[in-house]
Amino acid sequence: MSNDLFKALSSTTRLKMLKTLAKKEMHISGLARELNLSAPVVARHVEILETAGLIRRKKFGKTHVLKSKIENMDNLLNALADTCEVNVPKGASILEALKKVGGVEVKEVRDKEFVISIDGEQGFYIYEVNGKPPDTTVEEFKIEKDSTIEWKKLVPVTRKRIFVKIET
Repeated sequence: MSNDLFKALSSTTRLKMLKTLAKKEMHISGLARELNLSAPVVARHVEILETAGLIRRKKFGKTHVLKSKIENMDNLLNALADTCEVNVPKGASILEALKKVGGVEVKEVRDKEFVISIDGEQGFYIYEVNGKPPDTTVEEFKIEKDSTIEWKKLVPVTRKRIFVKIET
C-alpha cells in the first residue's frame, strides 16, 4: 500500500468527497457546491484521490465528471484480511475446515452448528469458495479439491433508513 493511499484517506474532506461520489457521479463544481467548498480546493483534493486510485475522472470537453472507484477500496480492505492454511481430507465440509482455524467459535442450535464469531467478532457471515457463492450451507458443502474459502462478515452499513409509522 502506498503513502498516496494513506494521504488520501487522512482528510475528512476527502472522506466526505468519497462518500458523496460513492452514491453518484458529479462534476467538480457540483461537488464543490455540495460540500460548500471552492472549486479549486475540491480540484486539489480530487488530484490526491486520483493519485491514490480512489476516484476516476471522465472528461466531456471542459467538464470533468467524477466517480468513486469503490472496487479499489474493497481491494484495500481485502488485502488486510487475515490468511491461514488448514489441511482436511477430501470430502470434508467447510465447517470442518473452519473448526481448524483459531478464533472461530461454533455453536450448536437444534442439531445444527453455526459460526457465531471469528476472532471474537460476533455477527453474520457469508462465504465464497474460489470466488463464487455456493448454494449450500457450510455444513453440507463438501471440499473435493484444494480451494480458497473467503469468510466474509456482513458489516451493517446503512444504505437506506426507513421510519415506519403505524396508521391510526
